[in-house]
Amino acid sequence: MLKFSKANAKTEALKQVEELKPYLADKRKIYSLDLLSGYSCPFAEKCLSKATVDKATGKRKIKDGKKTEFRCFSASQEVQYTNVYNSRKHNFDMLRGSSQLEMNRMLYDALPSDAGIVRIHVAGDFFSRDYMLAWMTLAELNPNTLFYAYTKSLKYWLELEDYYCSIDNFVLTASYGGRNDELIESQNLRFAQVVFSEAEANKLGLEIDHDDSHAARPSLKNQSFALLLHGTQPKGTDAATALKALKGVGSYSRKKLTTV
Repeated sequence: MLKFSKANAKTEALKQVEELKPYLADKRKIYSLDLLSGYSCPFAEKCLSKATVDKATGKRKIKDGKKTEFRCFSASQEVQYTNVYNSRKHNFDMLRGSSQLEMNRMLYDALPSDAGIVRIHVAGDFFSRDYMLAWMTLAELNPNTLFYAYTKSLKYWLELEDYYCSIDNFVLTASYGGRNDELIESQNLRFAQVVFSEAEANKLGLEIDHDDSHAARPSLKNQSFALLLHGTQPKGTDAATALKALKGVGSYSRKKLTTV
């Protein structure tokens, strides 16, 4: 069976968001379902990173893509934590190569009965059109559960746009840094953009989402936003320098964690 994970520190903050409280009534909880970073992200580019395994030693190390500008935080997690790597690999291995109907059944059977909010992929992305369709179908069958996701699989989103627009409890955010970024502007997609500072977000005219509330709230389904850089970054890069400057700011400071 697929393995759903319980809320992490960031998604746990969604409990304080007034608009989302009805989804968490009766002690319902927040979950995510995650896949192997990079391997399940067919359109990733600027954030492309993977946890690779040395066949001789079994040890894992990070491998960045040729055009990586900032390292994927979830790929770093998969290098550091064996149980995280194994869980995400298990899910990816079960889903890839399966038909849409098979994925429908696997997701439906594995969804926790007390799921109130589900972040689709703290790690990973929609690796096929059928896989995205399976999630949309799951959302339609569970109207009292909120599903939300960031994605660079913009072609699949646009192919399923009519169906997506008919599902009120399914919220997508286009994630800048992929191979089809031009579709975000040309198709007027709601987006999130990683920034290296609050000043950069202000220059772009974007609010910073510190707690996933912009990503999850259905009322903000058409409002774009920024995300502060996070996760371990390669030494000597602009991203590493920016990360040092961000200590104590926004998502890096509990005192400044927003709950709007």
